[in-house]
Amino acid sequence: MRKGKKWMAALGAAALVMAAMSGCGSSASTQTTAGTQAVQGTQESKETSGGETSAAAEETKNVNDDGTVNNPEQVAVDANKLVMWSLFSGGDGGFMTKMIEEYNGTNPTKQVQSIMLVWADYYTKLQTAVAAGKGPDIGISHASSLPQLVEDGVVQPITSYLEELGIDLSQNYSQASIDAVTFDGEVYAVPLDTHAEIMYFNKEILEKAGVTLNAAGGVDIKSADDFYAVCDKIKAVIPEDGTTIAITNNGDDPYRLWWATYFQMGGTPIVSDDGKKVTLDKEKAVKAAEFVKGLYDKGYVAEGIDDHQKFFQTGKAGICIGGTWAVGAFEQTDNLSFIPMAFPKLFDTDNCWADSHTFILPTKNSRNEADSKAAVEFMVAASMKGGVTWAGSGQIPACKEVLASDAYKALPYRSSYMSEVEKAVLPAKVATFNGMKKGMIDSLDTIWTGKGDAASGIDALYDELESNLP
Repeated sequence: MRKGKKWMAALGAAALVMAAMSGCGSSASTQTTAGTQAVQGTQESKETSGGETSAAAEETKNVNDDGTVNNPEQVAVDANKLVMWSLFSGGDGGFMTKMIEEYNGTNPTKQVQSIMLVWADYYTKLQTAVAAGKGPDIGISHASSLPQLVEDGVVQPITSYLEELGIDLSQNYSQASIDAVTFDGEVYAVPLDTHAEIMYFNKEILEKAGVTLNAAGGVDIKSADDFYAVCDKIKAVIPEDGTTIAITNNGDDPYRLWWATYFQMGGTPIVSDDGKKVTLDKEKAVKAAEFVKGLYDKGYVAEGIDDHQKFFQTGKAGICIGGTWAVGAFEQTDNLSFIPMAFPKLFDTDNCWADSHTFILPTKNSRNEADSKAAVEFMVAASMKGGVTWAGSGQIPACKEVLASDAYKALPYRSSYMSEVEKAVLPAKVATFNGMKKGMIDSLDTIWTGKGDAASGIDALYDELESNLP
């Protein structure tokens, strides 16, 4: 384990905040996560100008409507359980809660108590808590954020615990998944899933627009022109308060669409594998940005969409370009008939954006060896045995045994986008990537919002990449 790092370096904190805001499940959803923990009721009442604030009021203040907590340190924890912090505040939160409840019901070595943090706060609070020696026993990290957590000493390796438990990850996970969590020969996390950007179609709107489904029940889109043709048909029947494509006007989702488009156009890696050189193909990056901006300019995207997932749930959007994590929420939305499909091949190669969730063991000197081993035992069981439950959220399980199971194959829709695992282009495994991503999103936003053209936006993006090189 690396030591001597400044865990709260300004760049690291800013990058991890951005990572938290940009991962899956950040969209609000109609599903409220079950199992919200009560906030510690032993807080002393505070006097205010209007009287005393009761402990109950403090509890209510800390817990948000979606079950997240603002201050995880205030949550009453069971000393006999392992504490896990998670960031699943979107449509996938309830599935993680269910998975933990199922695990606790198996009479494990040690049960787990989950605390769900506010999405945008997760990585910063994790980093701060670990630095103060008050971190959780178990955490979640995106694969793209893991290099920085390892570099900063926020997580510790789990190789020895896996060996004690007799777990050989190569028997259950792809080499790509294992490589993503291995640093200097040490395993730092257990892979949980792959989550990708896919397309959703409102089936009723497709029928109204005269878009015929293929034999597999999907939409035939094999080029950008095919996509435009479908969009034009949908646009002709969309109500005035609707939108052809539900996607935000800035932030992560247009960035992910640009990412997929750039690599479909044959774009080179954004940075070198060692993270020391920018290798972006600026010409293709500009073309990809022009394609994405064209969707707004053609009137396919309504202005002011802050939550495209929720907008699609209203039934007023023909298409939603969003993450796999929305599947579970859409399935539970009344009167929504939808079709999910893998991100289509619009250009030369068949690629898409994706990331992965992993279970991590945060650095915590006060945790004894037995508890550390029990924490890893949970990680493995949750990924392997709880994978089908987690697949209910729409995520693609990382465990090969889960993917091959009859239970997984029986779930509707999932087979229509499983190919995303093979199509995905993941970011370079470098600690500075999240800082780079923030700069890329900020630069691309100037294009989508009309503050600059594609060429100037990509110039700024390139400069941001260079400024984050080590």
